[in-house]
Amino acid sequence: MEKVYTGKTKDVYRKEDGNYLLKFKDDATGTNGVFDPGSNTVALSIEGAGKAGLKLTKFFFDKISDEGIPTHFIEADVGDATMTVKPATLFGKGIEVILRYRAVGSFYKRYGAYCKDGDMLDSFVEITLKDDARNDPPITGDALEMLGIMTKKEYGEIVSLTRKVGVIVKNELGKKGLELYDIKFEFGRVGEDRHIALIDEISGGNMRAYKDGCHIQPLDLEKIMNAAN
Repeated sequence: MEKVYTGKTKDVYRKEDGNYLLKFKDDATGTNGVFDPGSNTVALSIEGAGKAGLKLTKFFFDKISDEGIPTHFIEADVGDATMTVKPATLFGKGIEVILRYRAVGSFYKRYGAYCKDGDMLDSFVEITLKDDARNDPPITGDALEMLGIMTKKEYGEIVSLTRKVGVIVKNELGKKGLELYDIKFEFGRVGEDRHIALIDEISGGNMRAYKDGCHIQPLDLEKIMNAAN
């Protein structure tokens, strides 16, 4: 296999059959050793985080596929911390889609003059460009179209899919007494028809989940979600 990308939390390999292999790492993003799913830097390594993240990703991709929502997922080998996926074309150099149910993280840092930390939000969706040098700047639907990154129709479809997937994740967490504050997704174009599909992962490293007002660390989240499943 040919290694095509070295990421913060995953490495990517091209397989001989044209599909891709994602190798999950134990690294987590954050600042000064504190976990933060919205950070652009690796702040800590948590033993077992890679396998835990993959296990949770497989769990959610299976649930999402059952609802007829397209993804790039093919299969996972949790023991090897690898996931096989269909090839996907990125929007521009890559986008991140953040779904927010509460005002925390970067949202609160930006808009704290108009809200309190932890205030409820109505399934707010924002898109940022994957650009470490520019701290992943937020971008509007109009700007995405003007820059040729996506059409308005694609933007609307991504917002709609984001909210649908968010409901699935939120409900599954709710079954374990957890509350989803925010979550980060990635989308790309997949297949000959270039349909929009959910890509990358859905793990504790991509979301903030709380129980009784306390933040749940990624590895603990996987353990809670795996219990009795």
